[in-house]
Amino acid sequence: MAASPYTNLDRPPLSARALQRALVVPGGMWHQVDVVAETGSTNADVAQAARDGAAEGLVLVAEQQVAGRGRRDRQWLSPPRAGLTLSVLLRPGLADADRGWNPAPQRAWGWLPLLAGVALLEAVQRVAEVDAALKWPNDLLVTDAPGDPGKGGESGTAREFGTAGEPGKAAGILAEVAGDAVVVGIGLNVSTRAEELPETTGLPPTSLRIAGAESTDRDPMLRALLRGIARWYGGWRETDGDAELCGLLGAYRRGCATLGREVRVLLPEGGALTGEATTVDGDGQLVIRTADGTERRVSAGDVLHVR
Repeated sequence: MAASPYTNLDRPPLSARALQRALVVPGGMWHQVDVVAETGSTNADVAQAARDGAAEGLVLVAEQQVAGRGRRDRQWLSPPRAGLTLSVLLRPGLADADRGWNPAPQRAWGWLPLLAGVALLEAVQRVAEVDAALKWPNDLLVTDAPGDPGKGGESGTAREFGTAGEPGKAAGILAEVAGDAVVVGIGLNVSTRAEELPETTGLPPTSLRIAGAESTDRDPMLRALLRGIARWYGGWRETDGDAELCGLLGAYRRGCATLGREVRVLLPEGGALTGEATTVDGDGQLVIRTADGTERRVSAGDVLHVR
C-alpha cells in the first residue's frame, strides 16, 4: 500500500489545483490561489507581493503558519492543517475599467476587514452549521456545544447568540495597508481540539470542531469564504465603497453580537471606554452610549463584552 501523503487522516491537505479550478474562473475576482505547507506569516508574504506589484485577487493559504500575528501583535498559532490561515490581496484604490469600478475612497477601506467578517460568518453558518456571530471589529465567535460533539447550535440572530452555550473566539481578521493595497488575513480554527488551543488572557479560543460543526472539511469552507468575499467586495466596489448602499452595513449589524451589550473598549491610545454598544455607523465605527448618555464613536480598540 502506498504511503499516505499526510499523517492525520482527519486533516487532509488542501489541493491547490482543485482550488484553482474552482475559484480562478473567467470574469472572477481571484486570479491566483497558492497553497504552501508552511510560512511565517501569510499577511507578510502577501504584503511583500503587493509591494512587488502583484495584482488584486491573489490568495495565499498556509497549511501551517509559524509567525502569524493578530491585532496588537498577538500570535495566531494552529497545528498543521487544523484551520484555515490565508491572506488576500485587494487594491481598492485602483480603478478597474473592465468592471466599471472607480477607486474606493481611502476613508472607506476600514470596511474591508468587516466585509471579510461578514463573508466568514456566512461561510461558517452555511458549511459548519454552528451558532456564530461577529464581535466588533474583527473576531468570529462560536458557541461551544459541550456534551454533544455531533451537533452545533442553530444559527439565529446575533442578539440570540450564545443562548446555547459559552461563546469563544474561533477566528480573527487582520487587515494591513501596503501602499495602494490592502492585505486581509484570516485565521480560523476548524478541527483544532481543546488540548491544542493556546492559553490566552483574552476571550477563550475555540474551534468549529469544539462547537459541534456538522462539517470540518476545509475545502468547501474555503471556497464559500472566498466566493463570499468576492461577492461582497464586488458590491462594495460597485457602490464606490458605500457600505450602506451595497447592503454590507445591514448584514454586519445583523451578524454582530456586540450590539445591544454593555462593553468595555480598550482604546489604542490608552484608557478605556465603557457603555452600551448601540450600533455600527456608516464608517464601520462602533457607537457607544456612556452612562451619562453621551455617544462616542470608536474606530479601533479591543472590545470586552461585559454582559
